Amino acid sequence: MKVTICIGSSCHLKGSRQIVEQLQYYVAQYNLKNDVELAGTFCMGNCQQGVCVTVDGKLYSLRPEGVEKFFMEEILAKLKK
Repeated sequence: MKVTICIGSSCHLKGSRQIVEQLQYYVAQYNLKNDVELAGTFCMGNCQQGVCVTVDGKLYSLRPEGVEKFFMEEILAKLKK
């Protein structure tokens, strides 16, 4: 599974660094380093919606306070199917 986080200037100001760090933490905590590829990219063209994150190409808007729920529902749950 590939998870790409926007690290462009707008998303950076909205907390992309914290999101990257939290996702790295959860990937390590659940021992998913072989299953989840975290990547960064610059502008994904949806700046007004928060930090842009894609999971296997599907676009999400994320805030730092929503990372745990996002990880559980959109990454961990899908890997366990």
